Amino acid sequence: MSARFQAALHGARDTIPMLVGALPFGIIFGTLAVASGLSLGATLAMSLLVFAGSAQFIAVSLVASGAGLAVILLTTFIVNLRHMLYSASLLPFVRHLPQRWRVPLAFWLTDESYAVVQHHYHDAQTPMTHKHWYFLGSCLAMYSNWFACTLTGALLGHALPGMAGWGLDFAMVATFIGIVVPMLRTRPMLVAALVAAVVALVAHPLPYKLGLMLAALLGVAAGVVAERLNARERLEVADEQL
Repeated sequence: MSARFQAALHGARDTIPMLVGALPFGIIFGTLAVASGLSLGATLAMSLLVFAGSAQFIAVSLVASGAGLAVILLTTFIVNLRHMLYSASLLPFVRHLPQRWRVPLAFWLTDESYAVVQHHYHDAQTPMTHKHWYFLGSCLAMYSNWFACTLTGALLGHALPGMAGWGLDFAMVATFIGIVVPMLRTRPMLVAALVAAVVALVAHPLPYKLGLMLAALLGVAAGVVAERLNARERLEVADEQL
């Protein structure tokens, strides 16, 4: 077995806990999509071409509520802005790769793969060689899992129309908690998470998922402010020591 293929397999293997959490989430999406009026082809095309679970759920709910195309595009765009932060943090590790690698890896990057891959890249004991193959393995595992779950949910949606009310989406909530909590290592990270959580709860009644967007924006802003205050405190301490 080549080192590249082995690295890709390791990436897929390390992503298995995330696959388990995403499995019911993908099935529910397929069920909701066909229940909202999307055809089987359109549902599968969304998972193939969009591949963004939260954005897909929001888009489907907006379609079902009769929202206009501009609202759907703007809402999903803002929800996916977090991927810019993911990409920025991984850029130092993939900057050397040719475009034929960076483009598909950027498309396939998800919350789950980011959690797995960034930990692998920051592991100083692991050599950089073939780490992009590890990245690829994680992404392909999530991509194929999401498509298979969407297909399963879309097919089951006609036979089990009440499936969305079974509470299976809790698995994805637990998965996101597992992703976020280990990454809250600094005070700015904690501040950002707490502000976003509070705003999301308070602004939940807002239409078109505006509460989610507001929570994301204010969480990022709070994190930036906390980081600047931290930097100022470090400078003051350094000046006092001098």
